[in-house]
Amino acid sequence: MSILIKPLVTEKISALNEKGKYGFVVDRKANKVEIKKAIEKAYGVSVESVNTMLYPGKDKTKYTKSRIIAGRTPGFKKAIVTVAEGEVIDFYSGI
Repeated sequence: MSILIKPLVTEKISALNEKGKYGFVVDRKANKVEIKKAIEKAYGVSVESVNTMLYPGKDKTKYTKSRIIAGRTPGFKKAIVTVAEGEVIDFYSGI
């Protein structure tokens, strides 16, 4: 099971990066302990705390020439990870 789906790179999360907090989209079934172990293994940092949030999917409607298409976006789980003071996660090292 892949716990970490992708890192979040937004303006709000980038402002938190200066305080040692990083955001990730994670698997909906993963708990805080599993997320902590996955971050420590993937990035080699020590994690102090993990805060998680569940986001439900949103209803979307698209109007086309022939008909109205209704659907739903998938829900996701977001984790805000606080690393130990002085440690940094570099998302751009592989570019």
